[in-house]
Amino acid sequence: MVVSMIQLLIELPPIESIKEKRRIVSSLKEKLYQKFRLSVAEVDLLDSLRYAQIGAALVSNSKRFGESVMHKALSLVESQAEGRLESAEIFTETY
Repeated sequence: MVVSMIQLLIELPPIESIKEKRRIVSSLKEKLYQKFRLSVAEVDLLDSLRYAQIGAALVSNSKRFGESVMHKALSLVESQAEGRLESAEIFTETY
C-alpha cells in the first residue's frame, strides 16, 4: 500500500473573520476532492486569519501514480486558490 501526501501552506487574502476563511478553505478542499478524490483537511493554523495549512492524501498501489496526482493537485492549487501558496511538500510512504 502506497500513501501519497501533500501539505500546503497558503497565505490568504486580507479577510476579517474565521467564517470567511472557512469559505475559502472549504472551496479549495471541495475542488481537490471533486477533481482528484483526495482526502483533504485543514490540519493546522485553524484560528489564523492570515494562513491556512491544508493536507491531502491518496492511497494507491504506485508511488509514481500517487505523486503524479499530487503534482496535478499542486498545479490546481497554484492556479485556483484564493491567496498565495507559501510552501508545498509532497511525500510518499510505502506500507
